[in-house]
Amino acid sequence: MAKDADCPSGSITLTKYATDVFPTDVLPPEDINRALMGLYGEVGGIMTSAKKHVRERSAYPGFRRAAEEEFGDTLWYFNAVCRRVNASLEEIFAEAAKGSLFTNTCAASDAAPGAVAHIATFTEASPIDDSLFRLGFCAAELLRLPQTPHNDRIIKLVEFARTYLQALHSSNIVFADVVKRNILKARGAFLEPNPVELPIFDSEFDEEECLPSDFRIRISQGKADRSYLRWNNVFIGDPLTDNISDPDGYRFHDVFHLAYAAILHWSPVFRALIKQKRKSKARFDEEQDSGRAIVVEEGLTAWIFMKAKELNYFEGQTKVSFDILKIIEDFTSGYEVSQCPLKLWERAILDGYVVFRQIRDAKGGWVIGNRAARKISFEPL
Repeated sequence: MAKDADCPSGSITLTKYATDVFPTDVLPPEDINRALMGLYGEVGGIMTSAKKHVRERSAYPGFRRAAEEEFGDTLWYFNAVCRRVNASLEEIFAEAAKGSLFTNTCAASDAAPGAVAHIATFTEASPIDDSLFRLGFCAAELLRLPQTPHNDRIIKLVEFARTYLQALHSSNIVFADVVKRNILKARGAFLEPNPVELPIFDSEFDEEECLPSDFRIRISQGKADRSYLRWNNVFIGDPLTDNISDPDGYRFHDVFHLAYAAILHWSPVFRALIKQKRKSKARFDEEQDSGRAIVVEEGLTAWIFMKAKELNYFEGQTKVSFDILKIIEDFTSGYEVSQCPLKLWERAILDGYVVFRQIRDAKGGWVIGNRAARKISFEPL
């Protein structure tokens, strides 16, 4: 990410943040109430994460990541609120960083020739409980914003921004990390990805170690409702049943691995089935194509399927719950597919379930994948 003018290295202006997340604001532009309710809910998330951290300490894994995410989501909604009252996010925070609570430092900046950066830091730390209670109180006060005169609105916004910064300080969270993480998260979840920017995980390998650029996989149903996969006229994998007392078509779940391969360019399971692991480089063979990666993909697929059953296998759906996408992000942390934006995951899931429903209803069919177009489709037998 490029540095902003007049910012120290690694920093980012809040004006740039507001510009970057603007396309992700899908809330009605005149509806401030939804933005306020979202803000209030996210502040509750901050308090929950911090409470677990204080109560469980080292027994609560991932506190920093969870806290950064909650602070980022809160900032997103606060920015949405500011936009709806014609207030500048950067000016609000600049005003909030004044007063006796802060020490202001003028630092030499490497962002541009002759540039300086003004850095405001807290003079002393507040107990985390005190900071979070004040943040919750200020969030509650913002719920009255629609009935508040304009000048008083600015005062309330500045006070919330000040308590937000104080809560960051008490939680030992770096503001720049929150901002950058939230930009990536928001844009990755709500904006269609640029195909040129999407990762291709096996571009540096020979053809025999790559997922096929185009594939046609025949799925058929045999005796005892077992499904069979055939690629290039060769049976691959084992015959599958639903493995559950209530038949649900899970015997055809390999469709999802094929969807991942075509759309995400990732599937340790499919690589193993067609014996095209990247063995020429031990790091990829051990870390990305190993049994553990296969278990992660199978477990994730089974978990998504459980959720899909509650939603009629996503029939008629145009979106995947953001909560589901966040779980996927956690599931795949540390694997190459974590570079894929959540919007691409959403496409892989929805398109995969379209083909799954067709295969299930027809009790078989051809699954056609095209990695260049990142598409998967169905043809009847």
